Amino acid sequence: MRKNLIDVKPVSSIKDMLRNAVAEVGDRIAYRFARGEELAEVSYAQFRADTLALGQALHERGLSCEHIAIAAPNSYDWITVYLTVLQSAGVFVPIDKDLPEQDFLHVLTDSDARVLFCTKQHAAILEKFPDAAQALRAVILLDEPAGDGKLSFAELLREGYRLRAEGESSFEEEQSDPLALKMLVYTSGTTGLAKGVMLSEHNLCSSIFYGLQRCTPGRVGLSVLPYHHVYEAVPGILVAIHHHCTLCLNENLRSVSKNMLRYKPDYIYLVPAFVEAFYKKIWASIDKKGKRRAFSALIKLSDGLRKIGIDRRRAFFAPVLEAFGGELRQIVCGGAPIRAELGAFFDSIGIALYNGYGITECSPLVSVNTPSLNDCTTVGLPLPCCEIRLADVNEDGDGEICVRGDIVMLGYYKRPDLTRDVIDPDGWFHTGDYGRITPRGQLMITGRKKNLIVLTNGKNIFPEEQEGYIQQIPYVAEVVVFGIRNRHGLEEALGAEVFLNQEALAELQIEHPEEALRSDIAHALAHLPTYKHIARIFIRDISFEKTTSNKIRRSSLLYAEAAHEEWIQREKNAAP
Repeated sequence: MRKNLIDVKPVSSIKDMLRNAVAEVGDRIAYRFARGEELAEVSYAQFRADTLALGQALHERGLSCEHIAIAAPNSYDWITVYLTVLQSAGVFVPIDKDLPEQDFLHVLTDSDARVLFCTKQHAAILEKFPDAAQALRAVILLDEPAGDGKLSFAELLREGYRLRAEGESSFEEEQSDPLALKMLVYTSGTTGLAKGVMLSEHNLCSSIFYGLQRCTPGRVGLSVLPYHHVYEAVPGILVAIHHHCTLCLNENLRSVSKNMLRYKPDYIYLVPAFVEAFYKKIWASIDKKGKRRAFSALIKLSDGLRKIGIDRRRAFFAPVLEAFGGELRQIVCGGAPIRAELGAFFDSIGIALYNGYGITECSPLVSVNTPSLNDCTTVGLPLPCCEIRLADVNEDGDGEICVRGDIVMLGYYKRPDLTRDVIDPDGWFHTGDYGRITPRGQLMITGRKKNLIVLTNGKNIFPEEQEGYIQQIPYVAEVVVFGIRNRHGLEEALGAEVFLNQEALAELQIEHPEEALRSDIAHALAHLPTYKHIARIFIRDISFEKTTSNKIRRSSLLYAEAAHEEWIQREKNAAP
């Protein structure tokens, strides 16, 4: 569906995109961030100058054409390295700073990195495992002065400025093939060693240009998610440059609320876990004041007025909006499906919630809802540059989502065998996600292929459905639904592991959580067919292990094996 596309300036290269930003809004603030106790601001002109200086220093040392990795927390310096490498003839390799040592070393060596920007923490790992550092030509410390054969980011930057002052500008002349490898992103590796996803500059530019044709951000954003994830690196950082936004950098997850008030963003990119947390926090605050009924009535009144053309949301819900800085008008949510109720709620209080779908192998954006067609039961319309089809469609109309077009990766690095497993001869990338297409052409996600539960009665269960309903229970913090196996190893029933919000339990004065949970889950799933109901519930004392993008690792279930054994014993006891 190509109608209602937003007019967007074409993107020929990352280098030109940044050059154009400076030509058009050079004095505009590109980044705001805390530098110690002070608030720092960097204009687009200054930012580009920093990247050219860093690039010139790398070029002078013969390093700018290499695979250049970074392992560090979110920061302005991280973004400077990122845009420097994207403008070079080299390849950018973002590494999750929280990876265990062996996984970090695997990515570093598998990616053929020759330059590493890092903190002293990762430099210490290299000292413990010197063999892994042998291939590195340079280690550049972001948070320490030079020493012990290592370079300093700050000193390298000063060197680059000196060279440019002397008339050196050879870095600006570096060129690379837009269809060749430019960014090598390693997947989380939850099911084994991480794989390197090869993205070209054409992939990145396509995601920026065609994504903006569907949905544009505001003018001031708060950057929260980890930069090594493509979701924040491309829709977050690169889109902001093309759209000439001011991006405010959040230091850590504990600072989100404080920085909403400090920077007053009008848009933010989030994953569903954040949106759920915001939603529950708002209602908890309302319940604490005993105003749920009044607040619900106000929403109903406001929604009614909007139907006759009167929009008073910003006035009616000003106290709630103030907690987000008072200017927030747009949340873009990706990484996993989100409950439609959240979209309706935030829309009712004056914040548009646009749900989208992406995957690293697709640079990452595949589809997103739009201002003219926003339906949070879906993940929106496909980008104009790609096609979507469903493979192996089942009786319910669900099939594996396959994508073809300018956003699809080149393949997995040094793994043609794995590439052939997911990209067929006709160029279709098989995502491993299941979904369906609505009559209006929007994509709806129903579950992950790897999470699919096939019951002995032949019914297919995507546990995300039940999890979504259970997640609505106010005191449920986290939940994973799994299949309980019988003595033949077949999945016969459904179990659920739940981590509860103790504060919510106290506020709601729930004295017997297990009884309340059993009753509330039964009520939440009552409208579903019986085979989709939960047979066994387990309450966890600790939260689930998560990836750095805050997704639950399903492998961190504590009670699944106990559930299987209990079910098998039940079968034996029931046997004649």
